[in-house]
Amino acid sequence: MIFLAALHKELLEQWRTYRLLAVGVVLLVFGLLSPLIAKYTPEIIKLVPNGEALSHLIPTPTAMDAVTQYIKNIGQFGVILALLLTMGAVAQEKEKGTAAIMLVKPLPRAIFLVAKFTALGLTFAVTIAIAGAACYYYTWLLFGALDAQHWLALNGLVLLFVLVYVALTLFCSVVTKSQAAAGGLALSLLFILGLAGSIPGLGEYLPGQLLAWGGGLMAEQGEAFWAALWVSVGIIVVALVGARLLFERQEL
Repeated sequence: MIFLAALHKELLEQWRTYRLLAVGVVLLVFGLLSPLIAKYTPEIIKLVPNGEALSHLIPTPTAMDAVTQYIKNIGQFGVILALLLTMGAVAQEKEKGTAAIMLVKPLPRAIFLVAKFTALGLTFAVTIAIAGAACYYYTWLLFGALDAQHWLALNGLVLLFVLVYVALTLFCSVVTKSQAAAGGLALSLLFILGLAGSIPGLGEYLPGQLLAWGGGLMAEQGEAFWAALWVSVGIIVVALVGARLLFERQEL
C-alpha cells in the first residue's frame, strides 16, 4: 500500500535523524525526574540558607505530588517537542524540493500528510509510554503503587493533548514556506489556546483541560471533561482537513 510505504519512509527518517531517540530521551528523563523531584524537594530546600525553616512549611510529599510533577513536565515538554519536530515536516520538504519529488511518484497529497501525522503520533505514543512506565516505576519505589488503569488513562489524555499541537503545527507547516514561519505561527496558536483556556467557563472545553482530567483521575476525584476531549479531536480533524485542502492547491 502507498500509505504504508509513505509511513515507513517517515518512520525511517525519524530513526536515521535521531529525532525518535531525542524525543524518547527527553521524555524519559522527565518521566524519571518527576517522582524524584517530588520526593526530594524538601531535602533540597534544606540545603539553602534558612532552608531548614522553609522545609517545615512544605507538606510531606505524596504520590500525587509525583503525578502532578509528571503531568506538568510531560505536558510542557511534549508540546515543545511537538512544535520542534513538526514545524519543518512539510515546510522543510517544500524548501528543499523533496516534496515535489515525492509527490511525482505518484503519492497522493492526502496520504503524504496523513503519513507524516501518523508517524509523529506513533513517535509520541511510544515515547510517552516509555516515560509513563519510568515514572510509574519510580513512583512505586518512592511512594507506593498507583492505580494502573487510571495511569493508562492519564497517559492517553496526555498523548491526545500533545497530538492537538502536532496537528496544528503540521497545518502551520503547510501554510508557510519555512520552518521558522511555521514555528512562529504554531507558537501564536499555542498562545491563543493558552489565553482562551484561562477564561472562566471556556477553559473546560479546550485541550488543556485534558491534563486536569488526568490529574483528577489519579486523585480519584473531579469530573470527566468529555467536551474537552471531543473538542481536541475536532481540532485535530479540522487541522488535518484544512492542511490537506490548502496543500492540494499549492504549487510545489
